Amino acid sequence: MTKISNLTEGEILSPLLKFAMPVLLAMLLQVIYGAVDLIIVGQFGAATDVSAVATGSQVMMTITSIINGFAMGVTILIGQKIGQGRFKEAGNVVGSGICIFSVLAAIITAVMLIFAVPISRLMHAPVEAFDDTVLYVYICSAGTIFIIAYNVICGIFRGIGDSKTPLITVAIASVANIAGDVFLVAGFDMSVAGVAIATISAQAISVILSIVIIKKRGLPFEFSKSSIRFHKGITSQILKYGAPIALQDGLVNLSFLAITTIINSLGIIASAGVGVAEKLAGLIMLVPSAFAQSVSAFVAQNYGANKYTRAKKTLAYGISVSLCFGVVMAYFTFFHGNLISGIFSKDIAVINASWDYMKAYAIDVLMTSFMFSMTGFFNGCGKTTFVMFQGIFGAFCIRIPLSYIISKAAPASLFYIGLATPSSTFVQVIFCLVYFIIVSKEFKKEKYTKSGVYI
Repeated sequence: MTKISNLTEGEILSPLLKFAMPVLLAMLLQVIYGAVDLIIVGQFGAATDVSAVATGSQVMMTITSIINGFAMGVTILIGQKIGQGRFKEAGNVVGSGICIFSVLAAIITAVMLIFAVPISRLMHAPVEAFDDTVLYVYICSAGTIFIIAYNVICGIFRGIGDSKTPLITVAIASVANIAGDVFLVAGFDMSVAGVAIATISAQAISVILSIVIIKKRGLPFEFSKSSIRFHKGITSQILKYGAPIALQDGLVNLSFLAITTIINSLGIIASAGVGVAEKLAGLIMLVPSAFAQSVSAFVAQNYGANKYTRAKKTLAYGISVSLCFGVVMAYFTFFHGNLISGIFSKDIAVINASWDYMKAYAIDVLMTSFMFSMTGFFNGCGKTTFVMFQGIFGAFCIRIPLSYIISKAAPASLFYIGLATPSSTFVQVIFCLVYFIIVSKEFKKEKYTKSGVYI
């Protein structure tokens, strides 16, 4: 049977690093998972193919971010129930989650299949790449059920403190995706269609493997078929925690879609270059993103156990480690970004466009080292409405307007357009610092333990 990891006792830094490392490796594999698609199509196709995959994958990333946001509701609630010692209710969280995401899968699949063409048109996909962009969205949308199932299962594992199992499943999925890309794109010259089919097939393999592992090990709390229903109270709590995160993540990704639309209007080279840069952004932001999830899972259990001081210490460690890695990534990206961009394309113009845009992410990674861990902390405390607010404000009040204004300058520099992202993050960090002070005061008002010792 899968064991519950108790994150409420003992040291903090060492267990946090042990928990974060599998999350980090899993996210790295997911970055590679998406990057390989662009690498293979870039080496065996043309700039139009790169543009189609880049634009189409941006659309699917937005859908995935919404799904992952809702899944965080499951992670947070399971962690809090475990922290409170309510193990039966943790099983009901899983059951309610399955019902919620089954409905969500049906809705998203239908919407994406119906509106694939209008969405691609709205994205201003270059004329030369338009049909392939639509094809990519169609194929990936048909496999939405696997994308949803994977994120929900990972959310359950993280909630019980198990970050290793998702690593195993995503590792196998990554190998399957690479094999599929090589077989279909390089071997059968299926280009964009081959990339999309390989992606969905790999997700399906990952889900099947996860289900097999769960059946073999079982869950560390009571769970049966009777648990799979909309439990009153628990369903609303999942939505209460998950919906703000999903809305925020979805709208933030929509802001990046809007920026992609702005970039697409600048031509095929800019479109392909920024598409490559966005894939590499996942690598640049890898450590801060991993600690956002890890801090959230850690804090959820400690918040549920009323160990507020321990929760705040977890945040401090998350920021410290993220910042150390952030400095290294910032230097390499700003001064040597062309080296990694060259992996994705053989077109010098595309490589230089990607590097130019990535320099802005070099600045952004320093600030996300603070922001991501802080939003993870707030999510773990169930303060997801604030996380939604700061994310939406940064995206729609700063990032999009600045990108648009700068894009109209002559000449339009991709680096200057990209600066809209760190500008947004800076304001969001200020919001987070102010809200952290407010939350800290709330903690101080909480009751003492029976022994009279503040926790």
